[in-house]
Amino acid sequence: TAALRDRYPQVAVQLLPGGDADILEHLDRGSADLAVLSTAGAAPPGLALPVYRWQRVALVPREHALARADRAVTLAELAAHPLLSYESSLRAESSLRRAFDAAELPLRLAFTAHDADLIRTYVGAGLGVGVLAEMAVDDGDAQLRALKIDAALPECTTWIVLRRDRVLRDFAIDFIARFAPQIDGHDLRRAFDHGIVSTWPTPPRWREWKAAHAA
Repeated sequence: TAALRDRYPQVAVQLLPGGDADILEHLDRGSADLAVLSTAGAAPPGLALPVYRWQRVALVPREHALARADRAVTLAELAAHPLLSYESSLRAESSLRRAFDAAELPLRLAFTAHDADLIRTYVGAGLGVGVLAEMAVDDGDAQLRALKIDAALPECTTWIVLRRDRVLRDFAIDFIARFAPQIDGHDLRRAFDHGIVSTWPTPPRWREWKAAHAA
């Protein structure tokens, strides 16, 4: 944020995007001070701090047949269409793949990418139904519509992950305080310095988090 940049002008910020495994590898190598990633299940390895919770949505052109339904779409309805989603969906342990397998439905992935913008472009071109994180969808897009997906897809959590064998620098503490204000600073210090991890507060849902940061 601008406030962090003003407070720590000597700190250069470098973002290293990638899949979860790549991000954790940067952290393990010591080439990153912290990692931000999402899971649909257990917390990632390391000192993981929950930031917010989010759902996946189905993204379709506004004239698409699914857009006419005034309800959440089902996995069975999604299984009838080619899907466009993240590259992580190709992995056997993908929560999207596991949900389709549990429902004994085919997962027809027509296209995958790291970049949500590219997926949205392909949805707009009519190449399939997008399955995206809700925060990757632009509510102001007049050409596309985001639809809720029924509860068969598990909720995801975004985490900040730290290594305990690194120095917890002031700028990292400040970033965590702004990005995940529900994390108590004293609890964070006890967890980092002494391995005493209390139960972290339930993180807010994405839209609650977004509204709080927009205030």
